[in-house]
Amino acid sequence: MRVAERVRVREIDDDGGRRLLRVIRRGSGSVVTWRRAQMVLLSAQGMPVAKIAEVTFTSADRVRDVIHNFNADSFDSLYPKYKGGRPKTFTLPERREIKKIAKSKPAEHDLPFSTWSLTKLADFLVAEGVVDDISHEGLRILLREEGVSFQRLKTWKTSRDPDYVAKKARVEHLYAIADGEVIPDEGEPEVVFCMGEFGPLNLMPHPGRQWAERSGKHKDPDREPRRRRRATYNRYGGVRHLFAALDLPKDKLYGHIKPVKKRTQFLEFCRYLRTLYPPQVRIAIVCDNFSPHLTTKRCQRVGAWAAANNVEIAYTPTNGSWLNRIEAQFTALRYFTLDGTDHAGHKEQGSMIRRYIVWRNRHADDQRLRAVVDRANTA
Repeated sequence: MRVAERVRVREIDDDGGRRLLRVIRRGSGSVVTWRRAQMVLLSAQGMPVAKIAEVTFTSADRVRDVIHNFNADSFDSLYPKYKGGRPKTFTLPERREIKKIAKSKPAEHDLPFSTWSLTKLADFLVAEGVVDDISHEGLRILLREEGVSFQRLKTWKTSRDPDYVAKKARVEHLYAIADGEVIPDEGEPEVVFCMGEFGPLNLMPHPGRQWAERSGKHKDPDREPRRRRRATYNRYGGVRHLFAALDLPKDKLYGHIKPVKKRTQFLEFCRYLRTLYPPQVRIAIVCDNFSPHLTTKRCQRVGAWAAANNVEIAYTPTNGSWLNRIEAQFTALRYFTLDGTDHAGHKEQGSMIRRYIVWRNRHADDQRLRAVVDRANTA
């Protein structure tokens, strides 16, 4: 019985091998060309058809066709025979499928990758028949048009608070009252504050950005050296902490700087917030589960003060401080006030923070401020 001869690419010289490598390493242009060149090179290296099909995630028949075509037409067979005219416009179902696959994990498709690159994604789309062909740049443009970009994976900590649903619902209900979406029932708070601590405030050079002249041909030989920040420093003078609260109905920020952040300082700031409205107006203070905020068996000062002063303390769930709207204000404060600074003392740093709070309350509708806050706000 005669055994069929194994399908293998014809003999390739050094120039041909280097040309195949250039096509593969370039990583741009037609994905079809890239896939065909990969199959031909693997065959030239002695890999059998079945193994090539496994490596390239395609069928053995497809690999044989590519090899036969290369043996007959050489490098011309690597390039698809497209007709002239404008690039192909992908249909709405194709765009939706491309977007869906791009947002999925490669492991969900039995691929040994942790994330999609443009090369792997385009290769998979062609291999699965989602599209006939798509270039890497065309795929990048399509994903951008669909609102998909290559982003860094962020961390997330799941809350194990047994009262997570109830606490979250209460905080959201208070926000609805503050936003005018719900009319408060009798006995419910009329005013809502979001309160939190920002810090520690160190005396250290903070990274930041600045406007400066470009180097190269645009460089002015007589310009002054661009501003730098210290590379080494000593943390003398201790730290400070900012107690801050956002009055949601008025969209007004309040802040006090303290040397420590304990229960006594927390209650001092709460008493200040209470003085901003008449005693008969019930207020709510949304805060996280930081221990000085809590009423414990050993210290019941917080609960006793709240009950005696017509105040509700609403706690966000454990590991759910993202629900507190004050966090977005801290992002803006860091961006506008601390980035790129190197204060000599706490008095200078505290003065800048206080002046920022005054500016922020006068310019609450500032476009750049709103953009920073809205981007950081999740509640």
